[in-house]
Amino acid sequence: MPRPVVNDLIAFLAVARAQSFTKAAGKLGVSQSALSHTIRGLEERLGLRLLTRTTRSVSPTEAGERLLLSIGPRLDEIESELAALSALREKPAGTIRINAGEHAADAVLWPALEKLLPDYPDINVEIIVDYGLTDIVAERYDAGVRLGEQVAKDMIAVRIGPDMRMAVVGAPAYFDSKPAPLTPQDLTYHSCINLRLPTYGSVYAWEFGKNGHELRVRVEGQLVFNNIALRLNAALAGMGLAYMPEDLVEAHLADGRLVRVLEDWCPPFSGYHLYYPSRRHTSPAFALVVDALRYRG
Repeated sequence: MPRPVVNDLIAFLAVARAQSFTKAAGKLGVSQSALSHTIRGLEERLGLRLLTRTTRSVSPTEAGERLLLSIGPRLDEIESELAALSALREKPAGTIRINAGEHAADAVLWPALEKLLPDYPDINVEIIVDYGLTDIVAERYDAGVRLGEQVAKDMIAVRIGPDMRMAVVGAPAYFDSKPAPLTPQDLTYHSCINLRLPTYGSVYAWEFGKNGHELRVRVEGQLVFNNIALRLNAALAGMGLAYMPEDLVEAHLADGRLVRVLEDWCPPFSGYHLYYPSRRHTSPAFALVVDALRYRG
């Protein structure tokens, strides 16, 4: 039986992980038809069906799952070893892919990278904004950003930001017809601007804590968004109360465009951390990015 070439295995791995020929073709930079032809050729040489294809999905067969589990880590390790060879180059170079939420990308990643990258033109950084708890290993990111309490124990975590606080805010005009809530439970009588996250499936429950007592409140209102800017704009327009990172509303609180409530119910919590697999080989480019992001406050 002819032996499969490495490129065939890489193609299979991409399709099996993405569970989509379209997404895998985009990642590999080839046409969908060429990728499909490669997979068919691999299956013919092995004499096994590796993928089950329907009009809506692609999933590994039993044989495909076994191949995925056996070759995936090996090919990832080879790729990491090759990336580590960049240490032999005079200039740090390469592409660093980071998965992060919108606030972390804007408030932490961009300010640091804006200073670093002009001095290192051979380093490319790709930031994918994603509210889900993405598996950075399966999706082949170099690193991700999460709050400290969310980082898995088997990952290396580097603090990249200070402790954070949330703030419940509304426009002065909103409070013209509504009394300020005194406890989180009072929010059930208010119009609140909700956030929908893919991880939760439903709207996000606002989190509070005081004197060791923690609670989550599911609020209701006319508006639900999945990004920060629209929630802030809606609060400024007097459409309801918003639950926002404190640093994003400080300027609006200072100039009186927003009013803060329930401040004593919003304690500080662990800030953003960059995390990556412990087995990852650290290239000079990656090490520079990590050092630029490291929090030194």
